[in-house]
Amino acid sequence: MRLFPRSLCAAVAAWRECFPLHGRDVARWFPGHMAKGLKKMQSSLKLVDCIIEVHDSRIPLSGRNPLFQETLGLKPHLLVLNKMDLADLTEQQIIHHLEGEGLKNTIFTNCIKDENIKQIIPKITELVGSSYRYHRAENMEYCIMVVGIPNVGKSSLINSLRRQHLKTGKAARVGGEPGITRAVTSRIQVSERPLMFLLDTPGVLAPQIGSVETGLKLALCGTVLDHLVGEETMADYLLYTLNRHRMFKYVQHYGLNGASDDIECVLKTIAVRLRKTRKVKVLTGTGDVNVVQPNYSAAARDFLRTFRSGLLGPMMIDRDILQGCLPADIDP
Repeated sequence: MRLFPRSLCAAVAAWRECFPLHGRDVARWFPGHMAKGLKKMQSSLKLVDCIIEVHDSRIPLSGRNPLFQETLGLKPHLLVLNKMDLADLTEQQIIHHLEGEGLKNTIFTNCIKDENIKQIIPKITELVGSSYRYHRAENMEYCIMVVGIPNVGKSSLINSLRRQHLKTGKAARVGGEPGITRAVTSRIQVSERPLMFLLDTPGVLAPQIGSVETGLKLALCGTVLDHLVGEETMADYLLYTLNRHRMFKYVQHYGLNGASDDIECVLKTIAVRLRKTRKVKVLTGTGDVNVVQPNYSAAARDFLRTFRSGLLGPMMIDRDILQGCLPADIDP
């Protein structure tokens, strides 16, 4: 991987103003089960009263699949922004931006801790009650389809609703990486009054990611398998973003001498601290010399894992869009 070394002290305000995107290509992760899943969703629409789209609170304006609105837009739509505990929600522009896009029906949640989950079923009941149900008008039960890109917490939302309203265990399989749900599942009950069932669906990315920067944001949030983008590339983008946001908890967490814009230096320090190194023999003019070689990939994976767990602090990755620097999904 090509790294872009640039050592700077935290006291100096001259961090990289933009991330070098030239020569980079974000992999298009649209395997067969995604295409099949989208077709299955369309064919199941006649059984559905409302759509819940789940997305990551850290990127409320980036990476949402436009196909959901284009192909499923006939039904009432509720946007659930999950993982609110990992997002910096002090940005007041969030709601204004969402309302500007016609997304007034938005709820922020943390499905792991069941935060704000109680708002969802009353909101769905309101949306369905104020819409035309066509051939389902006489049906007393509600059927809701849960959609979203990979690894944003769709299955966790279903399990959280079941805990809140049925006091029962999980019914949908969850995992910490994209691609756990591979097909549209059978109906899962989440409420007794009103009688409500949810359809879990596989995560579906847009066939073409709008820009390289959007792809990197999606990758940081774990919606794309890390190896498709490259752990070290993602770690460099994470370091760039942390510094731009003046979030320097990584310095104390890894015992660095100071904040740095040099990803090679940072990963080397992390690797040594975690003992992710190996000794290799290097042939020189005076004979073999043992050299300690850092495992940069292992260090990058730990850096990403630490960020995703919230240990480096909550972040609004879409802050550039919210502050009017860049429109969503367009390369600079």
